[in-house]
Formats: sequence, C-alpha cells, structure tokens
Amino acid sequence: MNNNLSQALFDNFLGHSAVNFKVTIIAFLVINPIALIALGSFFTGWLMMAEFIFCLAMALKCYPLQSGGLLAIEAILLNLTTPEALYEEVTANFDVILLLMFMVAGIYFMQSLLLLIFTKVLVNLRNKILLSLVFCVLSALMSAFLDALTVTAVLISVSLGFYGVYHRVASGQSFQDTSHSHGSDEDLKNEQAQCLEEFRHFLQSLLMHGVIGTALGGVCTMVGEPQNLVIAHETGWGFIEFFEKMSAVTMPVLLTGLGLCMLLEKMKWFSYGAQLPEPVYLVLKDYDDTHNKNMSMEQKSKYLIQALGILFLIAALALQWAEVGLIGLCLIVLITSFNGVIEEHQIGEAFKEALPFTALLIVFFTIVSMIHQQQLFEPLISYVLHLPVESQPAFLFAINGLLSMISDNVFVATVYISEVKTAFDAGDISREQFEHLAVAINTGTNIPSVATPNGQAAFLFLLTSAIAPLIRLSYMKMVWMALPYTIVLSLVGFLSVKYFV
Repeated sequence: MNNNLSQALFDNFLGHSAVNFKVTIIAFLVINPIALIALGSFFTGWLMMAEFIFCLAMALKCYPLQSGGLLAIEAILLNLTTPEALYEEVTANFDVILLLMFMVAGIYFMQSLLLLIFTKVLVNLRNKILLSLVFCVLSALMSAFLDALTVTAVLISVSLGFYGVYHRVASGQSFQDTSHSHGSDEDLKNEQAQCLEEFRHFLQSLLMHGVIGTALGGVCTMVGEPQNLVIAHETGWGFIEFFEKMSAVTMPVLLTGLGLCMLLEKMKWFSYGAQLPEPVYLVLKDYDDTHNKNMSMEQKSKYLIQALGILFLIAALALQWAEVGLIGLCLIVLITSFNGVIEEHQIGEAFKEALPFTALLIVFFTIVSMIHQQQLFEPLISYVLHLPVESQPAFLFAINGLLSMISDNVFVATVYISEVKTAFDAGDISREQFEHLAVAINTGTNIPSVATPNGQAAFLFLLTSAIAPLIRLSYMKMVWMALPYTIVLSLVGFLSVKYFV
C-alpha cells in the first residue's frame, strides 16, 4: 500500500515529464539546504540561479512555472530572499505585469486582421531573404516606438495563425474549423508531415529574426525596453537626447544586425534559410483568395474596427498617454465593444496565452530578488568602478552583457545604473563619465542578452508561448539560432563603446 502510494505521488509529481527530470528537481531541492549550511548563502544563491536556468532550458518538457516555482518557494523558506523583497520586486515591475495581462489580450482581438496582413506579405513576397529582412526591420521599428513584448505578441499571434491554417487543411479540416487541435499530427500523411516539419523550420527562422529585431530596435529609444526608461530617468535624458546618446553604439549594431540577417538566410547557417514549402504556400494562397472572395460586410466592419484599434495603439504608445498595460485594457474594451464580443468565455480566451507567463514572471522575480538580497553581483560592480576611467565603459558593457545572459537585463540595468548614479552623486565620477557609463549599461544589457531566452522578457515570452512547442522551438534551439547574432552584435557593440563612447 505504502509503495503504491509512493509510486502514485512520484507519478503525479510534475506530471508526464521525464523521470530523470523529476529526479533532478528533487535533487536540487535536497541539495540547496545542504549547500546553504556547508557553503553559505552567496554560493547557494548562484547555485539556485543556475538551477532555475536549467528549468527554463527544459521548458518544452515541463513548463517552468512548476519546477522553477518550487525553487522560488525554497529560496524564500531558506531566507535567501523574503516575501517583502519579492513584493517590492513585483511592484517595481508592475508595468510589465499589466502589459502582459492586458496588452497581449488586446493583440488577441486583432489577430484576424494581423493574420490577413501578414498572409498577404507572405504570399506576395516569395524571396525568403527579403521576407526575413522585412520581419526584422518591422520588429525593430515597432519595438523602438512600442515595446518588445507587444511586438513579440504580434509575431506569436501571426505565426499561430499561419500554423493553424496549414495544420487544419493538412489534417483534412476546413479553414474555419477552429476546434481542431494543432498539437497532434496523427491525421497527417507522411508527405504532409514532412512538409509540416519544413514549415516549422521556416517559422522558427522568421520568429527568431523577428525577436532579434525587437532587441535591435528596443535598445535605441527610451521606450523600447523597461530598463531604458529607468536609465533615461536617472540621467535626465528626453526621447531625442536618449536616441542621440545611444546612436554611436545602436546604429552600427542595427546595421550589422540587418546585414547578418540576410547573410544567415543566404548561407543557411545556424538553422536559418528554410524556405516556405510549396504545398504550404498553396494552402495559404488559397486561404487568402477564399477569404477575400467570401468576406462579408460584417467581417469588413470588424477589420475596420481592428485597424482603428492598431492606429489607436500606435498613437497611444508613441505619445505615452498611459502605462502600456492600461492602453491594452482600453484596446480590449474598444475592440470587443464595437465588434460584439460580449460573453465572458469569449473574452477569457484572450487571457490564456499571457497569464501562465505572468505567473512565471513572478517566479522569476523571486530569483531576481534573491540576487538582490544576496548581492550576488556586488563584487563585479565594485571591480568595474575601481578600473581606470577610460576602461570603465567597455568593461561595464561586457559585464552587463554577461550578467544579462544569465539573469534579467532589466534587473541588471537597474542595479548598475543605481550604483553609478550613487557614485556620481558622491562626486566620484564626472557628469561626462556618468553619461558614458549609462550608454554602456543600456547597450550592454540590451544587446548581448539576446544570447539566452532568460536574458530578455520578449525571448522568454516566445519560449513559453503556445507557438514554441508546435514548431519545436526549444531553449537550446533559441540559444543556437541566436548565437551568431550574440557574437557579432556583442563584438560590434563592445568596439563601439570602447572607441566611440
């Protein structure tokens, strides 16, 4: 009886994930208290951070909310951080939480129009190199004036639409059969399954070019990334001044990134270069033609409302009428009101994508608060500020980049700009040096952090989204496809900081 109960408890623990993964998580939970007693809180903090990154890396095997959440709870129980510190971290990033809750849901209600627009781009632009460049440029441009998470939500929504249209047809269903499950390939024949696999590679490359584009554009302006606003506040820079101060680094990086996008597609390196399979193209073309022919006046009116919603979104975000999340809530109210979406279960569908990630982000903030409480980065901060003045910006760029790869770039930027501002207020560095270090912090946390999904919230959002398991976009796959961008863009950024800042 006891053996049966033990087996049942183990089977239920983390569900159908692999046995070795379950055993590994249990081992983490057992080892951490021992490490705290034997090696102290500083070492244990770094150990738990590495364990959490492992949980993120296994996201396609087990959603990180459970495994990472257990580690987060243990960090609080071991007093490596406190509920109060976590609450402060959450409230400090409340704007990001609002964004995830409402903006992503707002994008959901514009999904049909976005799919229509991008389908036309896809069927009319057959050159994959040019198509990839368009995705990268549009993502960079939108991220510079909107924000990376919103743009990533658009990319995810569009990719889900593409995948769903082909998967329904390949499974013998109609375009309109929204009840069809995209997660199963059982109804596909061998040729269709092979075609779907090629289509997955095609979508992987487009999505990766797109999210890299969000980083390229997001670093340029004070509204592109959350930490940019913090840095702009501490330095007193406005929108134009921020852009000008950063341009010595961001413009070379942007141009290099766009050139690298085309090179990777042409040379088919690092899993890029996959073409849109002809059967998929024909399905999407047929979908577009059929949709155009059968479009009712009611559907046209819905598209009109969604188009007006997009214009409202762009204006509201560009002019900063309110916090991004509140603008998203306003968008939900406007589009659902004028398009007749008035039932609770219809509205609830829009929140399915973002709320699990929002919960995961709170768990992530627990690890971030542990980093803060245990001062895991303090030795590195102290080291940089004791370097010769002329060497500080380049070293700060490099260290911020490395820490952002394994931690959260918003947290790293906040910690470093606070320390540098304290040194400036104390008279330890000049205003000119303070500005140089601010440029290094902003570019250092935004550019090299493309290396891993945990480096940027937009990348983590993509990894844990509904599209990632469908197209087999795993943690290590993202790391591999981001590798050439990481190396080249980080090198260009480092040299630009060293010689032009």
